[in-house]
Amino acid sequence: MSTGKKLVIVESPTKMRSIQGYLGDEYEVLSSVGHIRDLAGKRDIPEKDRAAYGKYSIDIDNGFDPYYVVSDRKTKTVSELKRAVKGASEVLLATDEDREGEAIAWHLLETLKPKVPVKRMVFHEITKDAIRAAVERTRDLDLALVDAQETRRILDRLYGWDVSPVLWRKIGSGAGGQALSAGRVQSAATRLIVDRERERMAFVAADYWGIQATAARSDEGFSVRLVRLDGASLAVGRDFDDRGQLKRAVVVLDEKAARALATALDATGEATVTKVEAKPGKRRPYAPFTTSTLQQEAGRKLGLSAKNAMSVAQSLYERGYITYMRTDSTNLSAQAINAAREQAVALYGERAVPLKPRVYASKSKNAQEAHEAIRPSGEQFRTPKQVAGELGRDEQRMYELIWMRTVASQMSDAEFETTTVTLETQADGKTAELTASGTVYTFKGFLEAYEEGRDERRRDADEEANQSLPQVATGDRVSLSDAQAKGHSTTPPPRYTEASLVKALEEKGIGRPSTFASIIGVILDRGYASKRGQALVPSWLAFSVVRLLEQHFAALVDYDFTAELEDDLDAIARGEQKRVEWLRSFYFGSGEHPGLRGIVDNLGEIDARALNATPLTDTATLRFGKYGPYIDVIDPADPEGKSRIVNVPEDLAPDELTAEKVQELIDAPIAGDRVLGENPENGKLVVVKDGRFGPYVQEQDPVDPDAVDEATGEVAEEAPKKRTTKKAAAPKPRTASLFKSMSPETIDLDTALQLLSLPRVVGTDPATGEEITAQNGRFGPYLKKGTDSRSLESESQIFDITLEKALELYAQPKYGARRASSALKEFEADPVSGKPIRIRDGRFGAYVTDGETNVTIPRGTTPDEITFERAVEMLAEKRAKGPAPKRGRAAAKPAASKTTAAKKAPAKATTAKTTTKAVSTSRSEAAKKAAATRAANKAKKAAEEQ
Repeated sequence: MSTGKKLVIVESPTKMRSIQGYLGDEYEVLSSVGHIRDLAGKRDIPEKDRAAYGKYSIDIDNGFDPYYVVSDRKTKTVSELKRAVKGASEVLLATDEDREGEAIAWHLLETLKPKVPVKRMVFHEITKDAIRAAVERTRDLDLALVDAQETRRILDRLYGWDVSPVLWRKIGSGAGGQALSAGRVQSAATRLIVDRERERMAFVAADYWGIQATAARSDEGFSVRLVRLDGASLAVGRDFDDRGQLKRAVVVLDEKAARALATALDATGEATVTKVEAKPGKRRPYAPFTTSTLQQEAGRKLGLSAKNAMSVAQSLYERGYITYMRTDSTNLSAQAINAAREQAVALYGERAVPLKPRVYASKSKNAQEAHEAIRPSGEQFRTPKQVAGELGRDEQRMYELIWMRTVASQMSDAEFETTTVTLETQADGKTAELTASGTVYTFKGFLEAYEEGRDERRRDADEEANQSLPQVATGDRVSLSDAQAKGHSTTPPPRYTEASLVKALEEKGIGRPSTFASIIGVILDRGYASKRGQALVPSWLAFSVVRLLEQHFAALVDYDFTAELEDDLDAIARGEQKRVEWLRSFYFGSGEHPGLRGIVDNLGEIDARALNATPLTDTATLRFGKYGPYIDVIDPADPEGKSRIVNVPEDLAPDELTAEKVQELIDAPIAGDRVLGENPENGKLVVVKDGRFGPYVQEQDPVDPDAVDEATGEVAEEAPKKRTTKKAAAPKPRTASLFKSMSPETIDLDTALQLLSLPRVVGTDPATGEEITAQNGRFGPYLKKGTDSRSLESESQIFDITLEKALELYAQPKYGARRASSALKEFEADPVSGKPIRIRDGRFGAYVTDGETNVTIPRGTTPDEITFERAVEMLAEKRAKGPAPKRGRAAAKPAASKTTAAKKAPAKATTAKTTTKAVSTSRSEAAKKAAATRAANKAKKAAEEQ
């Protein structure tokens, strides 16, 4: 047996560095950088195995056996881990203690095949005490958790690979030409967003009027609202349904009646207090954060997307500031409860905490994890002020949010008293009752530390603003003045935000909170929804996708069925269900459920045209085509004739495309096909058109003067010509797209001729004799000289830039000196490459570079936090991974059995790829080199100063 160090394997490089410092030299800590294996792609399966595994990388006829391969990007990582395993005395698999972490540990075990003892090490926070305790309390691998994760992965592969191709064939592509996709949770979440928009589209607003006035006693004024006339309640928003109809018998005031009544109240001038009602109440503090509630609050209070919130939280966890951030539990350990209570007492006094610690039960439908709630790490919480200098902006805000919520969760109830005063007077021959309410907190309790944000709610107009009321008693007379009639309209249900969508998914039991961020990301990336402020607005593409799924895969997007799948996965994780039996039932069917295979095999004919159509009016239909949505308009006088196409503005939400808006778009003058004039050089007409890819100008042969509408300047449609013998293709007419700053309504002939003249010849480079041209391209304006190009700052430079200025641009290195000025931070030379290290701002965020190797700075870390040593370490890690290999993967192997050692897992030979550069295998060596370089530079500088 080896007498080497104990090897600890985690999945994150940041965790690796933190844990190494706590364990000392007896341990070597390495990172797998996430999963090292996944289901194979079709090309990665050897010919002899393709018959069984070829379609899904899963042998569905033999126990749904998956075929895994080591990721291309992880081959070097795996090689490094194998070398470390050979010299280790023991292996501790220290990945996260959830299904995903357990699966990573199992894949490591199957791939590395250690000959030394292997133990599972788990922890919920990265502190010295927690890590030391975890080393002493190891356990075996939980194969039930591994089964649950593998079942989910297989389920998602079967679902996605069977359903997504139907979307490709019948609908097309998504945003930017991306392939559409369907997913178990993704599709249900998309349906939620579309269903909410459907509710908004069907919504009919109702108008009603109310009256507010000012009452006063002893010069203390307060606001009152008319609530009853002759004992009958006045209508408010909640009295109407979503079709604008009343749900109960109430008095609905119109503008005329409301204004007359307001005038009568002012004329009365006073009212009598008929009732004073005071009700005490309490508010309990909120439970500590779970993954879901943290995402919601980070969205409401910090303005972070679910994805960014999880990224920031993960950074805090891996750096040892908070406990594990993927959890459904609201429990706190005894030490955490004591820490929260002690800080509450220290900050707000003895009365701030109740006699007994608070215990919270999870409200999640599918709560599964055994972790604690998300809280500050350690047995003594660090205050936000204590960590302020160590964290980036978003990390600091997130830590403070978690700290406040945790401390508040153990504090006393807030106590309040709500007083309602009812007034009565006569107005216009009717008995009018007005009320005012005010809430006073007699003890703020947990509200001293924290109050939860809230999502947009309907009928906020029905709620009275909180106010301070004077002391009054029944029978008192108060003055009444400044009565105002105010009109109101009911509002449709608000669109989902990321926060409210996460809340809805959790309440319905759809998906796991740890996956919500990535699911929302996919929905946005595929073009199923876009963000307007914080609101998620579905696209017409999403309507087509959801319509297809509802009509042909109804069970798969049923909310209850999707939640039941989560229940079943939980049962597998608990060892109560068998993986293979459950997958067989889901795929092949059982009982009333036909199974995924049965649904796909019996789809029948799908009318793609009908699927992508949404009737708007009797003559207008919204269709979704290859280039996006458009309105197909039929001429009522000639319903069989050719329909007219009207483009839909990109920024128009589905619920805004009302019948009135449709008619407005139809009646709008056509900006396209407008004759600007004649090109004096060739006599051709110059016409501005509106195309699928935006407005453009085009040269056309002259037409009969009678064919041009003098009023609009539009070219009349020519009569169809008879088909003749095929001739050689005529040269295509010259076209040019309008600049972003131009409009088809305002462009003139001179500007159009300039566009048609592009590319513009700027001049000739005297050094090379090559011609330099200025032109506009897909990524903006640029100069071109042979194969060398330079970006221009604005579109106007295409026409204005001189040869002298162009030569200046070409005199600068394309990616060198021109960008040096944009460096956010500069360091000394890298000890490996010998080149200066810089931090720059790139297309995907800030990154560290030495001119040869680039590495993106992780989310949650700011450039200011990157030191010279950290930069050297990041570059060394990136070099160790090597460049992304070209397509074509090493041969892999089917997954080994998790339950018996008898099931074969044949190894397959792989051909090692070589690289021309030496790769450092030790991060610590890179750090030592960095330190040595810095020390040498300091010594050199000191010598020069002497």
